[in-house]
Amino acid sequence: MPLRLTYLGPPGTFSEAALRTLPEAVGAEVEPAPSVVAALDAVRSGQVDAALVPFENSVEGAVPATLDELSAGPAVHIQREVLLPVRFALLGRPGTTLAQVGTVSGHPHAQPQCRHWLSANLPGRAWRPAASNADAARDVSQGHVDAALAGAFAAEQYGLEVLAHDVHDVEGAVTRFVLVGPPRTPPPATGADRTTVVAYERDDHPGALLEMLTEFAVRGVNLTRLESRPTGHGLGSYCFSLDCEGHVGDARVGEALSALHRICADVRFLGSYPRADGKTPSLRLGVADENFAAAEQWLSGIREGDGLVPAPHPTPDPTPTPTPGHSSG
Repeated sequence: MPLRLTYLGPPGTFSEAALRTLPEAVGAEVEPAPSVVAALDAVRSGQVDAALVPFENSVEGAVPATLDELSAGPAVHIQREVLLPVRFALLGRPGTTLAQVGTVSGHPHAQPQCRHWLSANLPGRAWRPAASNADAARDVSQGHVDAALAGAFAAEQYGLEVLAHDVHDVEGAVTRFVLVGPPRTPPPATGADRTTVVAYERDDHPGALLEMLTEFAVRGVNLTRLESRPTGHGLGSYCFSLDCEGHVGDARVGEALSALHRICADVRFLGSYPRADGKTPSLRLGVADENFAAAEQWLSGIREGDGLVPAPHPTPDPTPTPTPGHSSG
């Protein structure tokens, strides 16, 4: 049976472009979803095997809808990530000029990435948020708005023209997408992995976040992302979504997560998966797996009373050593 996949649609989104880069998409049955919520609900209900959704952007940061959906509801796991360079174009109906554009639409993450260009070239135009950039392009084709921020590749899909290329403010922006599926045993570690969890603080007290971060720091686990999100249970109630370098099978990561679980009200494991950039962590002295294994063996020996005796301290030499150039008398 071919895989059944979905993505944040409609056709022509950056999410679709990212999905098409994955080997899982070859020969798969692919259908768009109208929203991040719908895409993840399709995974949870078993309608699809996995969904590709936007997770964070190098300019605008995390995608709140994705963070919130992953931290609530039935559990799902991230299986892999995709890094996609994002270049925005302004799309309009054929024959439209910039002077004729009165309304601009796009995903809420698109407008902040193009705000300076819009201010300089389309000052005072009304902004109309859309569920996705492709939705905005479709709205343009149907006459609901005048122009859309989207990938240039969406123009042909919706019968539009590119009114302006490269309308983004920051060159080289990258969006990170995640492929999300049902919970499963994490794949074997590759040596270049990332782990994602959501931690719920037990109570609000001074140093609560510091206590969580310390569990990673003392074990040499580097965090690559940290976001606070409201839980919906009243003002001041937050959870923390975080990524760290390494795999849950690594001793340092496993110990950090175990310690986090001790001090938190709950910890939701969202997966260990290969990093798209292939970056391997730089480990400081004492945090490699063999260091943890040796420490555990030492401790077990003491607990089991197997005759391990601490080495005697060296006896200090009672005769002081003269300092060169000085007499001792």
